[in-house]
Amino acid sequence: ITPRRFCENELVNLLCSSFTAKAQKAGITLTVEAKLPNALAISDTELCSLLSNGLENALHAASEQPAGGRWVSLYCGVRQNKLLIEIRNPYHGEVPMQDGIPVSRQEGHGFGCHSIRAIAQRSGGLCMFTARDGEFCLQVMLPVLDNTV
Repeated sequence: ITPRRFCENELVNLLCSSFTAKAQKAGITLTVEAKLPNALAISDTELCSLLSNGLENALHAASEQPAGGRWVSLYCGVRQNKLLIEIRNPYHGEVPMQDGIPVSRQEGHGFGCHSIRAIAQRSGGLCMFTARDGEFCLQVMLPVLDNTV
């Protein structure tokens, strides 16, 4: 995959390029608004885990939509000294939640959302999962501890 340039952060560029290609293969429109600097206080491993788990779940849900209704939107940026990540996608049916986290009905699945919450909590941040009116939304807010951002 030849990475497209979405922002200054090379890891985010690689991930977004990979998921854009994956979405395109599945007939899903992935829109990305990324405004991140190259250096962030969060580790590359945790940033990769947040984005990969969130986007993988979103693409899976969007792929179950009828053609023409398959989309995912990603926003990531820094505002008021906070790293913000928001992923939205359509869904069909019901999203079962337990303790504010979506619960998978498939065996061996459902660990990604727990991982996202654990990273947010370890970083002193917040994450929220909402499913309303056919639209699922993951929001993550993490403090930016590095003054260079």
